[in-house]
Formats: sequence, structure tokens, C-alpha cells
Amino acid sequence: MIYILNVIICLLLQVEGRVRLSKKVKNGLEFLKHKRLQRIKSESSSGTSYLINMMARSGGDALRISASCGIRLQGNAGSFSRSNDASCENDVFSKHKVDKFDTSDLEWTEKIPECPVYCPTKEEFEDPLVYLQKIAPEASRYGICKIVSPLVATVPAGVVLMKEKVGFKFSTRVQPFRLAEWDTDDKVTFFMSGINYTFRDFEKMANKVFGRRYYSAGCLSATYLEKEFWHEIAYGKTESVEYACDVEGSAFSSSPSDPLGSSKWNLEVLISEGPTELIPLYSIPKLPRSVISGKRLSRLPKSTLRLLETAIPGVTDPMLYIGMLFSMFAWHVEDHYLYSINYHHCGASKTWYGIPGHAASKFEKVVKEHVYTNDILSAGGEDGAFDVLLGKTTLFPPSILLKHDVSVYKAVQKPGEFVITFPRAYHAGFSHGFNCGEAVNFAIGDWFPLGAIASLRYAHLNRAPLLPHEELLCKEAMLLYTSLELEDLDYSLADLAAHHCIKVSFVKLMRFLHRARWSVMKSRACTSISPNYYRTIVCTLCKRDCYVAFINCSCNGHPVCLRHDIRSLHFPCGSYRYLFLRDDVAEMEAAAKKFEQDDAISKEIEQQIENGDDLYLYPLSNKLQTDVEDGYFPYCEINVVLGPDFAAINTMGQPLEYISSMNHGKFQPETNLEQVGSSPKTVQRVANQVSVNGERFPEEVSENTYELSVSCLSREDHRSIHQDNVHDPVSRSIVDENSDSSDSPIFRVKRPFSKVEKRFGNDTISSKNSEHQV
Repeated sequence: MIYILNVIICLLLQVEGRVRLSKKVKNGLEFLKHKRLQRIKSESSSGTSYLINMMARSGGDALRISASCGIRLQGNAGSFSRSNDASCENDVFSKHKVDKFDTSDLEWTEKIPECPVYCPTKEEFEDPLVYLQKIAPEASRYGICKIVSPLVATVPAGVVLMKEKVGFKFSTRVQPFRLAEWDTDDKVTFFMSGINYTFRDFEKMANKVFGRRYYSAGCLSATYLEKEFWHEIAYGKTESVEYACDVEGSAFSSSPSDPLGSSKWNLEVLISEGPTELIPLYSIPKLPRSVISGKRLSRLPKSTLRLLETAIPGVTDPMLYIGMLFSMFAWHVEDHYLYSINYHHCGASKTWYGIPGHAASKFEKVVKEHVYTNDILSAGGEDGAFDVLLGKTTLFPPSILLKHDVSVYKAVQKPGEFVITFPRAYHAGFSHGFNCGEAVNFAIGDWFPLGAIASLRYAHLNRAPLLPHEELLCKEAMLLYTSLELEDLDYSLADLAAHHCIKVSFVKLMRFLHRARWSVMKSRACTSISPNYYRTIVCTLCKRDCYVAFINCSCNGHPVCLRHDIRSLHFPCGSYRYLFLRDDVAEMEAAAKKFEQDDAISKEIEQQIENGDDLYLYPLSNKLQTDVEDGYFPYCEINVVLGPDFAAINTMGQPLEYISSMNHGKFQPETNLEQVGSSPKTVQRVANQVSVNGERFPEEVSENTYELSVSCLSREDHRSIHQDNVHDPVSRSIVDENSDSSDSPIFRVKRPFSKVEKRFGNDTISSKNSEHQV
């Protein structure tokens, strides 16, 4: 009925302008138009209400909208309407002059040097990570580089997304096209448009916007459009643009006849059923090709992310980025300081700006002092700007960086070209028109030191990790330790450099964990010891990820890493503290001692100790430093001294056995996932009862911290004990008959920088978080 009414109205509107209608007919037409406007207004209000509710659930900084502003988003970019409310002081779309960003003179755009461009042969192009290791020593000094593919895709991205992937649709983000003061009253926020496009529909819309502005469908010069972008964002009439970012999927063809799609540069990950086989990466080139076929870039032999047994969209699996004229990706650094690789499938070019990793601290200092005002910085020191930048909505002209001597490099990416960003390299950019790109993260051995820095900074900010860094490091180090027995392997200089980074990082971790265990045992802070059959858990207090060891309470609801003063912890369920320790810890320590036999490794470790550089210590402050004065030395035997009610046990460096005999059965903690998911108030109450040094957790952190910590407990093996032993203060292990390595919800989605929507029914977490970008 509504459809028929719309058709009639459209016909009458066409007739109205051509034929003289009687007064009666005109009155009827006005009535129909009035009813139609009422219906549209009603639907729009309902849609806005849903949009606001969805954003409130997601809590994403980049997707937040204030209901008091009365913003209603309808139509496509350039036709969004807003109902102004007197209580809304600032319109999120309106431009005003921002004195700190002077864009009146755009000559600076011609002073930014180009990043390196590489044109490999087909032979050099054979293995992506081998080639990237080859160019990294030079290219990493620029933060970004461009690689021109010698292979051409024979199946266009449009054909893939419209024909190979039938039904493919995506929604977009609305980006206010303006600069901001970046104070409490003026920040930029992105919104969900609520519109679902097909690839072809979005292309038509984007081309229409381009043609309306430039009276042409062709591409314009990159130099001209760069100046146009910065002039328009400061002074122009364009209020908003749309950008489809973080769209799950790939535009590489699955056709075996497509040269690029069938190569290892296809960013799409083909994950086989079941866990990934842990084969030493350094011996894989010796294996038959059939063993390593079917893998894509993030799962290639040299990629550390191959050790993740669960896919993470945007990290191990690629995401699409579909833009229009002036769609932008704000200044940001990759999650955990990972590498990223972006392929330009089709359409207009993109301009990229990149900051070298070695200049990241200087970049953050300039942003803190000259972009942000102090009233929006939630953290002090160098982490202040880093915290706000994680929202991924901050865009400002690179001229302010040039003015303060921060190195900036530029790339203009065309179809058929890859852009690589290196660890800790901030980058930003914009589109010259309709285009489609695809990106994914990866890591190789040299990433671990920088990954440790990222983990430390997340702990400073009490942010949950995206990757199980400690688990990846331990697995990679043990595989390297195993491969050292194969003396006939011929390592390249790049491989040896990666080995060095893995060894140093692993030795530092194992030294810290050994010293922390010694301190726990010496202080008798632990009442029981049990084998750790978890893969990775997250500390309830600082959100550090724990793989080798952690402390837990009687109800198994408050895991804590060894970086805290364990004796000062007061759990609501009692005073029992259990140390969970992997039973292969002795093998890990043997590997660390083996690595330290290399003079270069031992000298670097000692130098870092002298400089007080220990990325794995925080937040234990200097407590462990005093232990050294009390008879401790690295890898000494640890006499396991339990609480006063337990007998002392000497592990003598051997794997732990059960301390007491166990009956068969399945252990279930007092608060299970279903209870947590269905009763947030219970979670809040329980979490608020836990205190450290007499202080309770902050209320705004408690629920999220507790839920994440419990929900990410995944088990490696099926171990069972009798349910009657739930409250029995003896050593026990936690069971789960569905073992799945790092298969914890927290490691399944791209960085959840804000609140995370949890769905416990199917053991997944979906993230509607702030703008993730290329």
C-alpha cells in the first residue's frame, strides 16, 4: 500500500508541474504530500533512535553521538539534514577557523618528500615476507613505502564483489569534513550512516559527488587534489563525506587463472579447519610445497601471526576500505605496532602521509603540545596523546609536524600498488575519488621488541590487549630453539636479525617471570600451585596478557599477573592464592639460558638491565629490584614455600605435578560466563569487592575488567576434578572439554578500544568500536 502511494505521489508531482489542476485535485495532492512527509519524519526519528541506542551500546569514541544535538542522518554524503537544537552549542558539521592549523598557505604540500618506491621482478615478488625483509632496513627509515606489483589482477575488484560474492553489501561512516580545536568543546566524531550500499551503488553516489564538484568523471592531478583537500577541509562548503572502512571481506579473486589472486600477495587468509600445525618456521622452506600451500600473507611461514589459531578480522583477515572524494583516514598507528600492508584494487588514487617509527615519540609530543589541549588528555606524560590518538578521528595538516622538525613522507598510491607501514609508524591520508583498497596486518621476528612497548603502553592506560603477545613470543622462541638443532639450515642476514630480536625479547621475559616467581615463593604469598593449562588470560588489574604464569583466587574469578604485590591482594572469596604455572616452564628457561650463551644476546641483556629498561616489569615498580639484594640470581633453584598451612615443596626446576590427588569430574567456577553475561550487576558487585592495598577497583573499570578477564580464559587440555572440590583450597586445574589455544573472545576482534558488546551464548565478542582505519 505504501509503495503504491509513493508511486501515485511521484506521478502527481510530475503532472503538477505540467498541467493546470483544479483546486480540489491540488488540495488532495497537498494532503497526500503531507501524509508522506509525516511518515518519513516518523521513520527518520525511529531510525535515529536506533542509531543512538546502538552507539550507546558500542561506546566507541569515534561512533558517539549526542541525542541533545538532535542530529538526524538521512541520504548520502552532501545531503545529510540536521535539526538544530538550542541546547546544542556546536554543530558537529559546521566549520570555523582553527588558528593552530593555518592552511592559507599550502606551499608546504610541495615540501614533503616522497617515500621509497620499489619495483620488484616476478622472481623477487615470489615470497612477500622474504622481499619485505630485504627492503625493510632501508624502507623502515621512512615509516611507509610503496611497492609496484609486477602481477596484474585479471579479475577486477568490481566483478569479484558484484558477481563472485553475490549479496555483498556494506555500510559507511559519515565523516564531518572539518578541522577541530581538539578541546572539551570541539572534537571530531564519526557516525554510522545507517545506509547499506552495494559496491556499484556506492560507486555511482561517489562519482556523482565528484562530477558535481569538478564537472568531470576523470582523475585530477595528485598535487592539485592535495591542495584542494586541505583548503576544502578548512574553508570549503563540503560538510561531510562517507567512508566504508573495516568492511570484512576481500576483493581478490578466487579464480586460479588470476595471477595476483593466486599469488602469496593475496591478502585473504585461507584458514583450514582445525588448529594450525606448529611447524618451526625456519624449517618450512625444506618441507614439500603441498604442506605450505593454501596460506596467505599473514599465515606465511615467516609471519608470527601464523601462530594465532583464531582469526582476527582486520589483523589476520583482510578488510576492505571503500572511499569517495576526500574520504579520510585519521592519524593512527597499527594495533600493537604491527606491520600493515594495503593493496589498491581500483579507482582514484590515495595520498598517504607517514611518520617513521623512530620519530613516533616526537610526533606524539607535538600532538600533545600543539594539537590537543590538556583538558582532553586522560593520561599524563607521553601516553596522553597516544590515548586520544587511539580514537582514530584526529586529522590535522602535516605542516605542523614540519614546523616542529618531525620527519614526514608522502606516497600517492595508484591501483595495482601496495603500501607498507612499518611498526610504530603513524600514518594518515585521503582519497582522490571513488576507490577500493584492502588491508591486513602481519608481524615478523623483528616486531617483538616494539610489540612489547605497545603492550606496556596498553597496560599504562589499562586497555585490554588485542593480541596474546606473551604467548606468541614463547611459541616463536621455542620453535627457534628447536630449529637450532638443525645445523644445516642456511639463514639469511634478515633471518639472523629476526632471531636476535626474538631471543632478546624472550630472555627478558623469562628472566622477569623467574624472578617474580622467586619473589612470590619467598614471601609465601601463594597457598597452592597448579599446572597452568590455560593458553592466555588477561590480568584483572592491569590487563596484561599472561601465558606462562598467573595468580588466581578461590572462585577462579580474579586472575592476576605476577607484576603485582600478591600479598597485598584481598579477594572477596577468601585469602587463598593459587599460582598457575605452565608445566613446560623448565624447558622455556633452558631455552632462555641457551640463547644467553650468545655473547651478543647476553651483552644486550646486561646493558638493558643497567639502563633500567625492562618492558616486562610494569606495574611492579621497583619491588623486584630489592629482591636481588636478598640472594636472588637468574635461573636459581626456586624453593616452593607455600602459605603457613601448607608444606614446602622443592620443584628443583622440574615440571610441576599435581600437589594432591584429584577425583574425576568437571570444575565449574562460582561465577560462570552465562551468569556474567546475564547479570552485569552481579559482575559489578563482585568486582568492586576486590581490593589492592585496601583500595577498590574504580567502578567504571570493574565490570569491563572482570568480564574480559573471565571471558578470555581458554584451556589447552581437558583436565577434570570433582565439583565438590570447588572451594577446597588445594591445587587444581580448570577444565574445558573444548580446547582451542588462543581462542579467547578478546583475541578475536580488531582493537576494542572502548566498550565491547559481548555475546556469551556463542562465545564470541563483537566490536562496534572507534574508527579502525587503513
